[in-house]
Amino acid sequence: MKQPLLVFNEKGIYCQKADVYIDAWRPVDKCIVTHGHADHSRWGHKQYITHTNNVPIIKHRLGEISVTGKAWNETFTINGVKFSLHPAGHIIASSQVRVEYKGEVWVFTGDFKTEDDGLAEIYEPVKCHTFITECTFGLPAFKWEPQVEVFKDINEWWATNKSEGRTSILFGYSLGKAQRLLKHLDTSIGKIYTHGAVENMTEVARANYKLPETTLITRDTSKEEIKGNIIVAPPSAHGSTWIRRFVPYVTASASGWMTFRGARRRRAIDRGFVLSDHADWEGLLSAIKATGCEKVIATHGYTDIFAKYLREELGYDARTEKTQYEEESAEIDKKIENED
Repeated sequence: MKQPLLVFNEKGIYCQKADVYIDAWRPVDKCIVTHGHADHSRWGHKQYITHTNNVPIIKHRLGEISVTGKAWNETFTINGVKFSLHPAGHIIASSQVRVEYKGEVWVFTGDFKTEDDGLAEIYEPVKCHTFITECTFGLPAFKWEPQVEVFKDINEWWATNKSEGRTSILFGYSLGKAQRLLKHLDTSIGKIYTHGAVENMTEVARANYKLPETTLITRDTSKEEIKGNIIVAPPSAHGSTWIRRFVPYVTASASGWMTFRGARRRRAIDRGFVLSDHADWEGLLSAIKATGCEKVIATHGYTDIFAKYLREELGYDARTEKTQYEEESAEIDKKIENED
């Protein structure tokens, strides 16, 4: 029986012919990394390959590593296997990985979204025979509103809070979501202040991405100075001693999980904005269709439900595989936060 081009083993997604892993979750000799989130770019690999714009991001997070940067659509060959990176649209510098050998093409999406957020490189459909896709929000219940409408609501919320003499605190994970929020906040309303984890990552991102001016909150920053302005902070800052100094304040979270009212209540958030860096149901289906693929492998998310729908309703050869990638959650920030 023919060996699949990519297989899932105890270390990650493996291309045996090239002896290369993609987003390995255990230390390996050579690993192609799709993006900078901690569940996809882990410490301990001997050699990293990633997009050029992602190099400073993972070096900031992982320290001194051996890493090679590649441009979009640049083909590089390892043991006769052709690889190339293509925009995933998930966060800044996030990639899909195209793998080709003897005319057979596989694509691994990593995490992705199809909406142009005005900051991350826009998702690029890539033709393939087998498509390995995340399905974090792989249920019909998940349908995102256009980003312009969400940010209109966020900026109106900030303006209302300011008129009432309260500080706005907006939570979003430090890499990706935070920069997307910063990009679209209306600075005519007031100043943008940042938690250290957000500021540190944003400073790294500024080398390749245009972002508004922000002010880091330090021990010398007074409550009076911040009053009426907005703070962008990671979710793990909620309920901490750090946040208490900004009373009176109003909190909000920007996440796909805010689709469910219970999620906001469980997190004790005053306001929830539905804003995800992952594809919604229609985004997932349109991405799959655009590849022209015959086989689909669903990884993290609502894998069983999503694969069953693809098989029974759309006729794809679809199955699931277990990985150690996480869904959109504050867990990512818990791993990043030690940067402060």
